[in-house]
Amino acid sequence: MIHFGNDYHRSAHPRVLEAIAEAGGAYAGYGADELCATAAERIRTACQTPNAEVHFMVGGTQANATIIAHQLRPWEGVIAADSGHIATHETGAIEHTGHKVITLPNQLGKITAAQVRACVEEYRASGVEEHMPEPTLVYITQPTEFGTAYTLAELVALREVCDEYELGLFVDGARLGYGLSASDITLPDLAALVDVFTIGGTKCGALFGEAIVFPAGAPRFRNAMKQNGGLLAKGWLLGAQFAALFSAPAPESADVLPGTNASYADASATTPDAKAHSAAATTLYEHICARANAQAQRIAEAFRAAGIDMLFDSPTNQQFALLTREQEEKLAQDFVCQFFEEHEGLRVVRFCTAWSTEEGDVDKLCSAISALK
Repeated sequence: MIHFGNDYHRSAHPRVLEAIAEAGGAYAGYGADELCATAAERIRTACQTPNAEVHFMVGGTQANATIIAHQLRPWEGVIAADSGHIATHETGAIEHTGHKVITLPNQLGKITAAQVRACVEEYRASGVEEHMPEPTLVYITQPTEFGTAYTLAELVALREVCDEYELGLFVDGARLGYGLSASDITLPDLAALVDVFTIGGTKCGALFGEAIVFPAGAPRFRNAMKQNGGLLAKGWLLGAQFAALFSAPAPESADVLPGTNASYADASATTPDAKAHSAAATTLYEHICARANAQAQRIAEAFRAAGIDMLFDSPTNQQFALLTREQEEKLAQDFVCQFFEEHEGLRVVRFCTAWSTEEGDVDKLCSAISALK
């Protein structure tokens, strides 16, 4: 079977594995080691924020719950799209910390500044504020659960409304690497516009791990990490991975996909835009994720050429095709993909590329899609 079901089905980029293997010797515990210090400094450099606090945790849900609990007082809540990860796929982890997720109807996975303003105004005009969770933090994902991406103008508008109402702004970047080459928002933009954001490693080339960036600092966040079981004793394992991901891109020929004989050169960017993004990438993290987006666009084009519509246009590594059950079953004989939802009598099926997606596997999928005509 050829996997297009998610972006974490392979272990890690070879340079990440090498970094862990080469980290001999002994290290201080709980992230107070030189590998974490190196990774944090490389992230600060990429974000152009020399004074930012950078922390590392194992997974996205753990990071989200810890960040939100740290940012909010007991009676406060967090605004999110009703499709947002904290509202749909974290088993009530945020509510478990004592904070309500206040959901707004998503618009292709996104929420707008106007929606946030209306939500806060409704709360403040209610006359019963003490009976309701106070919306104090705005949570968005970049890219979204639908593979769409916020634009810089949309992010600026959210920042402005957050400033107007004294709200915090948190960007969940579990797939941030794929978002960086699919929108006009850069790491320095995020650092300048939001209060906290994550840089996902688990889905973007690491074995596991998320980097958390507080551009203006976050007093006692390590205390919150420890209280929530997120202060990893062998923190150097996270530092080694992010130090590798935020190093300069390597020559393609030097890397081989884990568990295969295929060079990463076989998965190189194939569209002009993707080649430009890949060439402009200053870190391995950006480079390998730009390539995944390029492969995803090939898949979307193959569906369109076969007369099969997409649910919507997605510029990132997640593509959602509208298939009949027969078409889905035919592709499922050779390819792992993921059913998403029913839509007007058709099956919405997600095809997800990854940092490790091979050119040859995309060729096979495109050929199979062409045969569906």
